[in-house]
Amino acid sequence: MANEYRPTVLAIDTSGPVAGCALLREGRIAHLAVMNHGLTHSETIMPAVDAALQAAGLSCRDVDVFAAVAGPGSFTGVRIGVCAAKGLAHAAGKPCARVHALEALAMNFYGFDGLCCPILDARRGQVYCAAFDMSRGMPQRALEDAAQPLQEFLARLPGDRRLVFVGDGVPVHAEAVEQALGERALIAPENLRDLRADAACLLAAARPDTWAPAAQLRPIYLRAPQAERERKKRAESTM
Repeated sequence: MANEYRPTVLAIDTSGPVAGCALLREGRIAHLAVMNHGLTHSETIMPAVDAALQAAGLSCRDVDVFAAVAGPGSFTGVRIGVCAAKGLAHAAGKPCARVHALEALAMNFYGFDGLCCPILDARRGQVYCAAFDMSRGMPQRALEDAAQPLQEFLARLPGDRRLVFVGDGVPVHAEAVEQALGERALIAPENLRDLRADAACLLAAARPDTWAPAAQLRPIYLRAPQAERERKKRAESTM
């Protein structure tokens, strides 16, 4: 449609081991950066944002919404991305969009005729996980988020659908997935395994009704941070 609103979106992802930054402008991805070279996210993300804006000839005030992949994922990484997006949006007087990491991962298999099953390594023998029906394009939730042992997640999956597994939990758990599910399980290749910041751009642009003031942007945690869990454990042991 000629009058279709096409926002300019700058997306930041530092939720996992691979950091990313992308810019959506006039309905197309104008810039995409993927950073997986050993530097910390706090070192790489703001230079990547600057590079994206400079390459497009834009300033922060030209961006309609700043999107952050808000989790689940690394607690430190999530906070870096959320704080960066909040700071940029606040300075520019623009809103933020909160993007779910598992949903953004599912976008890697847009149109897949089965369920996309993102798994993120949550440590302590668990994965952050969910499942999305991708056969109609944009992700349609089939299983709610959980932080649980892999085998418990696999037991929740339907037995009559093809399944593709993505995310940073794949290198850790691919063998166990294939042993449990056999030929029904498709393991994403390296180039489709990690979250892409351009997917965050598209999800944010498609849902302007979810945009909110920068101060309202919050991380998505499926369980309490380790420090908080340890404090609680110590408190319970003294009761």
